[in-house]
Amino acid sequence: MDERKALMILHGKQALNEEVRAAVLARREAGWQIAVRLTWEGGDAQRLVTEALQAGYPILIAGGGDGTLRAVAEAMVLANSEASLVLLPLGTANDFAIAAGVPVLPSDALALLDTPAQPIDVGEVDGQLFLNMATGGFGSQVTANTPEDLKSLLGGAAYFFTGLTRFAEVHAAFGRFRGPGFFWEGEFLGLGIGNARQAGGGHVLCPQAVVDDGLLDLCIIPAPHDVVSTLGTLLSGGILGLESISISAQLPWIEVDAPEGLDLNLDGEPFARTQMRFAVRPGVLRVHLPLDSALLSATVGDDA
Repeated sequence: MDERKALMILHGKQALNEEVRAAVLARREAGWQIAVRLTWEGGDAQRLVTEALQAGYPILIAGGGDGTLRAVAEAMVLANSEASLVLLPLGTANDFAIAAGVPVLPSDALALLDTPAQPIDVGEVDGQLFLNMATGGFGSQVTANTPEDLKSLLGGAAYFFTGLTRFAEVHAAFGRFRGPGFFWEGEFLGLGIGNARQAGGGHVLCPQAVVDDGLLDLCIIPAPHDVVSTLGTLLSGGILGLESISISAQLPWIEVDAPEGLDLNLDGEPFARTQMRFAVRPGVLRVHLPLDSALLSATVGDDA
């Protein structure tokens, strides 16, 4: 790489994270010029991306959880930026980063500065972009209602605990789903439309998803007679159990019609509509991922 220069957009809650500070200092000692900027309120990540691109930074680092990652990635794509992105996972779930194999230790994550950037897809729904997944139904309710202090105490297990305590609130939603050669309608408990594989603190909804195939992975959990058993499968994260009860497809676009409305969680951001259209923007974001990342369709350097 010709220019060893990057700007880190760090979530304000991580300002005193000594592991992050040590990792940045180590990269600087290795010859990297790394500037750090903190977010304070909504919109800061987008503003800092704009300022970084105007200043000519070739690499940006998103330091935070899935929400910070989504905000930085969206701003880069909307700016038609040629800059690349490094992920520094510092949130509770870190669903996209973990599925991609990005190390959670800050020093190891920042070592990805020295790996080549790969073009990956980004999902879009009604003008809003997402990198990881849109979830709806019971799973998104669990994510939205898990308290911050419980996340701090239990980490990803907090989502599981919250789910166990909210069984009585479960109700099915009705929806119609259309895509090329695909149609399904009915009542469902859960929904995942993924560019990547997991959401809600490690629950794998789209186990076959990769981020460079130009497709979104759809997972619908139909409403069964035995609700408790099905929710137990969802919350336990069992892939084989999930595949036995779910409807799945891989599609370049998906139209959803939910007459009574549908609340979604879009990489940590709430999103509600009665009608929506999901689509892929292929290869619009360059990201430094591990060379053997499970989210890449082929290992970097393969002839396949």
